[in-house]
Amino acid sequence: MSRSTDHVVAALGDPTRRAVLALVGQRGPLTASELAERLPVSRQAVMKHLDLLRTAGLVASEKDGRAVRYVLRAEPLDDAAAWMADVGSAWDRRLDALSRRAKTSTPPP
Repeated sequence: MSRSTDHVVAALGDPTRRAVLALVGQRGPLTASELAERLPVSRQAVMKHLDLLRTAGLVASEKDGRAVRYVLRAEPLDDAAAWMADVGSAWDRRLDALSRRAKTSTPPP
């Protein structure tokens, strides 16, 4: 797993950050204050979550006059999804091999 995928997985591990991503993805660019109005956390907490999401590459900030708006960047999600699919495929192969081995082995007397 790459360092960037590590950041994405860590960022997605928190329900508030997932809610922030959902809001930004559904409603378009939002300020930290607009996000805080829609979430049960303070603006300061939203800022901390946005900082971590920005570090993971999941949001980008855009200046709009004096306001800073945050937008979703979905590309890092694609990389994390590909990693999860690879891990899932590896486990499927291991379980298939184990199942085949169990079916072909003879039970002890």
